[in-house]
Amino acid sequence: MGNDKKIELEKWYQLYSDAIFKYICMMTRDYQQAEDLTQETFIRAYNNMETFERKSETKTWLFRIAHNMTIDYLRKNKPLRILESFLLNKKDTAPLPEDVLHMKENIREIYRALGNLKHSYREVIILRKIKDFSIQETSDILGWSENKVKVTLHRAMPLLQKELGREEAVYEETT
Repeated sequence: MGNDKKIELEKWYQLYSDAIFKYICMMTRDYQQAEDLTQETFIRAYNNMETFERKSETKTWLFRIAHNMTIDYLRKNKPLRILESFLLNKKDTAPLPEDVLHMKENIREIYRALGNLKHSYREVIILRKIKDFSIQETSDILGWSENKVKVTLHRAMPLLQKELGREEAVYEETT
């Protein structure tokens, strides 16, 4: 069983590690920490493979582990992250090379706008709209009812659109 378990985990890693990394990176806004949490997600999955009842898709189960690990990390580091975010935003005024700026402008705007939303809104938008999970899968990952997923997404989308609109207005005024 040990070797079969290892082979199955390697397959899961090849299939899902990139998506899980991107999800964690969007949640933490920290590339290095996202790498570490992605690795820890797969270590935890390996250690708990016997408990995986396969009632949900493997991808959903792995995202649930990643979600829980990310939430634990954010709770432990919240005061530090707020201070760090404030300091980085004050210093980060150097423009990117023009070609990179044009290619990634929309992604950066969405990323910034997501960062301005409350945590639960950011989570549900990332899982439903960016990672394209179903309502049921999102419910399983977050440990919410399907109705809570629907209501939270319904409330979050107009706020995201407002954030995106506000950023565009600020950008136009400063140019």
